Amino acid sequence: MASAKIDNDDGPACPICLGQFKMPRQLPCAHSFCQSCLQSYISTKVENKSTLKQIECPLCKQVARPSRNDQPTCQWASLFPANTLLQSILPKTSNENRLCDACNTDGVSALAKGFCTVCEEALCDECLKVHRKQKMSKNHTVITMDELISNPQNVLKFADGLTCSEHGGESIKFYCSDHKVACCGTCSFLGHKTCANVIDLMEDNPNVLNQYNVGKVIGDLKNVESHLKKFYEMTESNINTLGSQVNGLTDTIAEVRRKINAALDDLETRVKEEAKHQYKEETVKKQEESHHCLSLMHAVKNSYAILETVCKYGNETQKFLMAEKMTSQLSFYYTQIRGTFDNTDTVKFQLEFTPLVESILSQSLEYIEKLVTIKCAKRFPLLGLQKPTKVCQVEKADVVKVPDVTKPYYTGITILSGNRVMLADWNNSKCILLSSTYQFISSFTLSKPWDISVMDNEEVAVSLPEQNKIQIMSIHDDNISPIRTITTKHPCCGIAYAMHNTIVIAGTCGTDKYYLSLINMNGDVKSFHHFDCTGSYCNHVALDKDKTRVYVTSSGNNSLLCFDIDGNIQFTYSPDNLRFPSGVSVDWDDNIYVLGFNSHNIHQLSPDGSVIQVIQDGVPKNPRGICFDKSKYLFYVTNVSDADNLYVYHFK
Repeated sequence: MASAKIDNDDGPACPICLGQFKMPRQLPCAHSFCQSCLQSYISTKVENKSTLKQIECPLCKQVARPSRNDQPTCQWASLFPANTLLQSILPKTSNENRLCDACNTDGVSALAKGFCTVCEEALCDECLKVHRKQKMSKNHTVITMDELISNPQNVLKFADGLTCSEHGGESIKFYCSDHKVACCGTCSFLGHKTCANVIDLMEDNPNVLNQYNVGKVIGDLKNVESHLKKFYEMTESNINTLGSQVNGLTDTIAEVRRKINAALDDLETRVKEEAKHQYKEETVKKQEESHHCLSLMHAVKNSYAILETVCKYGNETQKFLMAEKMTSQLSFYYTQIRGTFDNTDTVKFQLEFTPLVESILSQSLEYIEKLVTIKCAKRFPLLGLQKPTKVCQVEKADVVKVPDVTKPYYTGITILSGNRVMLADWNNSKCILLSSTYQFISSFTLSKPWDISVMDNEEVAVSLPEQNKIQIMSIHDDNISPIRTITTKHPCCGIAYAMHNTIVIAGTCGTDKYYLSLINMNGDVKSFHHFDCTGSYCNHVALDKDKTRVYVTSSGNNSLLCFDIDGNIQFTYSPDNLRFPSGVSVDWDDNIYVLGFNSHNIHQLSPDGSVIQVIQDGVPKNPRGICFDKSKYLFYVTNVSDADNLYVYHFK
């Protein structure tokens, strides 16, 4: 891991090594990394998988495929496009030593002397000679490296626009507003010909191209950087003080030992070892947090550096496309900050004694050892970043028709890696896998699946209440395959993965009773609690972020119930405007969202069960399942009453 520090140089830096870029390569998500850093990252993924067809961005985890994934993985990093615009704004010395891109693909190092503005490649003298002789490239405009270094405008001046990473570098010509994605002609024909709002970027349409306030996007990126810097400085300060606190602990316990008696020799040793152990553990955690924070800072700085350059020298199409990409990155950055702040605390070591210390001099050593503990006090930092909760846009997902499916009834939904969507279709007895743009990928037949929960990026658990079973399935290379089946004593409806191979399930167990249970992967029941529920049954369950609270919808009683993990009721939410509650989920801040199937609304609650707002606008007639995509700051709701089966809710 690269050492975590803020470099005084304000130039762009690689988010992996935290140093100045060396041959930056850009992934489709617009994040860039040194070629060598990216290749090292790819190599770690190869070690964990026998075959590799794609990778995830080291930062945002968006799927990225090299232009030729049939090539050896040791060459993949060089197959991603060079970020020439980023390279052009690096310090002069970095560009003066730039290597030939063509030779680099073959593993040969040669100093670049010119830059082809059409191929967007730096070329050495020998490659330039070949380039000028070939029929396909002899008319390409080539500039010297000095011209490239002296003015980034030269990069934008000759560029027609961004290119498509999916279709051999074809130029971006369209923008689909329905799916919020830029596309080439092939993309537009294959995946967006039925979309209602596809913009032709080749036409002069200033109302469309100017819809993004580029200055505001730059300001937002700098605001994110400011919060990351504040968090980084706080974490580094915390790390620096832990050592002195541990030294204070050892001095304190040594003094106590001298005052009590020689029996405290063993206690002193124990406390010192425990303190050093906790110090080591907490320091490692803080260094990882600090490195992640600094990595994000560099990525943000790179983003607005690029955007400022495009804003200054680019045409309107380039400004629009780049601002659109950076706006997408902002959602990721905000999510990272919220997640980091909510899950990170300031550590403080302190020593606590019971009041009995002075009175136990005559007691045995075994008793003495129980009287002193090291407490690792933690508090949540308050850094002032707003946490928006208001839904600002609702769209109906354009789900491409699924083969052999009629009148789908999607009762369960979950999000997989790469922002893929998986649905449980009760009517058609299928689990259906969709891409991030809602294109059909594959399906798997199961008997009346109800709810679905992701266990990790490769496995999901599906409840089959009519079979008294839970099906565990693997999602590998977009293929769905069964792994194991768990039999339950009672019908299981709601399902949620807890931790350590443990699943929380809920369902009915006899007349007017429902249950809440913890089971392991072998079907062994770790805990079981049943409750009276006259005229009611449960639909869905959800867990809070710490996996210590369980939320259960009780439809017949028009209630949401909250239990601790031991089955003790914490609160009940049952307002008059919540009728037949169905799906339930939690967001990044542990706020709870409950769907009213018959009241046609969505109730947003704080973690203590108090209502924040009731969403009415844009809610389908009969909402059934709900799931948050925390990497994109949105949530999905399934609808079972008409042709529009999937709704997407975006936040401000």
